[in-house]
Amino acid sequence: MSRSDTVSGQARVDAAIDAMRAGRPVCIHDAVDREGETDLVYPAGAVTPEAVARLRNDAGGLVCVALSDAVADAFELPFLHDSLTHPAAGSHDLAYDERSSFSLPVNHRDTRTGITDADRSLTIRELAKAAADPETIDFAGRFRSPGHVHLLRAAPGLLAERQGHTELGIALAKAAGIPLAVVVCEMLDDESGRALSPEAAEAYADRHEIPYVEGRELVERLG
Repeated sequence: MSRSDTVSGQARVDAAIDAMRAGRPVCIHDAVDREGETDLVYPAGAVTPEAVARLRNDAGGLVCVALSDAVADAFELPFLHDSLTHPAAGSHDLAYDERSSFSLPVNHRDTRTGITDADRSLTIRELAKAAADPETIDFAGRFRSPGHVHLLRAAPGLLAERQGHTELGIALAKAAGIPLAVVVCEMLDDESGRALSPEAAEAYADRHEIPYVEGRELVERLG
């Protein structure tokens, strides 16, 4: 029997908030009728090289840092789509949403190539530090683009406006009282070549004692 059969949605949300506050990861499944994916989510300030290794080995998707709209605004970060002039950027054609949350990909200026676990964890932790006091940060002085950590910009209204992993993660960070910067990475299935099923993602969370929560539970509690 899985935890979803025995633990209430409220308890799962509480466990997820506690984990984020303690610097531990959570697993968030958005919705079957949306992306239908589970992301492994970390508070950005707690991401070590070991955490990056776990994200690429256990999750396997794209390692991104989601920022709140206010933080992204302070850093003058655009939506990437709005900054591209190539014809390929003419239409999103997304099956699950009206737009993408992608902003600029960055490296911290103290990194070398930017792609190693050590380099990416440095960039991610520095993004969390910057997000804690965004109005005082010279973003371009600390970070360069293009880079290897993809930034995502949350909707201004968070869950009332959009219910992607970007917003779900930032809503959790807000509830936990931590800087509004979280790492999200899709959990993929080596055998099927598709997203890891919710059942398999929850089983992974059970094995590793990581809170698992459904997007609708976060929306009901934090929206």
